[in-house]
Amino acid sequence: MNVSDIIDAIGSEIVARNCFIVDISVSKDNDIILTIESEDGKIELEDCVSLSRFFETKFDREVEDYSLTVSSAGLDQPFKVLKQYLKAVGTKVEVQLKGGRKMVATLEAADEEGITLKYSVREAVEGKKKKELVEHTDRFTMDQVNGVRPYIEF
Repeated sequence: MNVSDIIDAIGSEIVARNCFIVDISVSKDNDIILTIESEDGKIELEDCVSLSRFFETKFDREVEDYSLTVSSAGLDQPFKVLKQYLKAVGTKVEVQLKGGRKMVATLEAADEEGITLKYSVREAVEGKKKKELVEHTDRFTMDQVNGVRPYIEF
């Protein structure tokens, strides 16, 4: 079983549930992990159960000899596909840049080439003794970024 067969078989059901695929992994032992996310909200348990049942109507477990796990993309997991970035535009994200720099910023825009972030940094300002918060809006190419994940505030 390969990824394109899986997408062909269940793609319409995923779209019908207003979801999209974040990741599909298939091990050499046919252990399949399907990670999904909702287009406009959060994944409910019913979404995962329904997709699992639909999958089983398309692939015979006795013939294919597989195990299936359907799960949602976790809040602690970095974004993997552009749709996740686009869905997060306007929200705070935790960003790790190559070189080790980490920041919390508002994701202003995203496309296949990169992301635009709005963030504040304490900097020395001419004529002032104390450092002040200075707001920046910068564009980073995807090859400058190690990972982006939702920022969770408590």
